Amino acid sequence: MRMRRKSDLPVKICARCGRPFAWRRKWARDWEAVRYCSAACRRQRKETSR
Repeated sequence: MRMRRKSDLPVKICARCGRPFAWRRKWARDWEAVRYCSAACRRQRKETSR
């Protein structure tokens, strides 16, 4: 398997901060379900919904 350049990876927009973020290997199984770029954005979403 060849290495991919970061520019060739799929990109999504974070549902919390609106910044683009690239696919990561740890998200390979559930890339379709990933909505936030980081744990900090995921935490902020939970705090604002209370």
